[in-house]
Amino acid sequence: MVAGMRAPAVTLNNLTVSYRQHPALHHLSGNFAGGSLTAVVGPNGAGKSTLLKSIAGLLPLPGGALLTPIPRNRMAYLPQLAEIDRSFPIDVRDCVLLGHWGTSGAWGAVTPAMRQGVDAALQAVGLQGFGYRNVGSLSSGQLQRVLFARVLVQDAELILLDEPFNAVDSKTTAALLALVQQWHGQQRTIIAVLHDDTLVRQHFPQTVLLARELVGWGPTDQTLTEPNLRRARAMAEAWDEAAERCDIDTPTPPLNAQKVAT
Repeated sequence: MVAGMRAPAVTLNNLTVSYRQHPALHHLSGNFAGGSLTAVVGPNGAGKSTLLKSIAGLLPLPGGALLTPIPRNRMAYLPQLAEIDRSFPIDVRDCVLLGHWGTSGAWGAVTPAMRQGVDAALQAVGLQGFGYRNVGSLSSGQLQRVLFARVLVQDAELILLDEPFNAVDSKTTAALLALVQQWHGQQRTIIAVLHDDTLVRQHFPQTVLLARELVGWGPTDQTLTEPNLRRARAMAEAWDEAAERCDIDTPTPPLNAQKVAT
């Protein structure tokens, strides 16, 4: 290993993920370095969310392998706001307390330290006093702050964020970006799906550019080049949903072996 470089937090080896027998991700290989801050970008339908869900262990992998030394309970996954059921009767405090699920389990007692951690997390995201509000009564920006507070109490080594700044105002975006930068300074590994190229260029040192296949992966200024962006758009326009299923030569790892825990 080159001096100064950290070991990979996530390694992809010829990863292919399919929906209805058509690949959403096609033979993707590469490493997310430990402590890195990486944006995942690309056209609509490029496989960005699929990549995050695969890393989180939420999808089976029909081809290739995905390995990480980070155990599942040290990962935090923040889905898109559109995937959150806001009709579920839960208040803000209990929603944030769910961040302790990975360590306390379904029947673990809620300790005073956990409650203090929730209060501190809500204060960190600017929602002190919101603890007993129902999540269904919150604005999109307020709900996203709640979800970031839940990530805070998880104290995760690997943080996966799917469109974390979508449908929130600029003030909320700035506050949440400050948290992302704080996590990066703590050497946590962060992978975020984003659509705003300007925001990516300003705040994310590493970028993965996808169009179901890998277009570019590396330093942001070397990845988000106009030729790469044109190539990604062209690949997206050339997608054929009626194409034959891709032949996968790599064996399928068992679901319980997709993650290698320390």
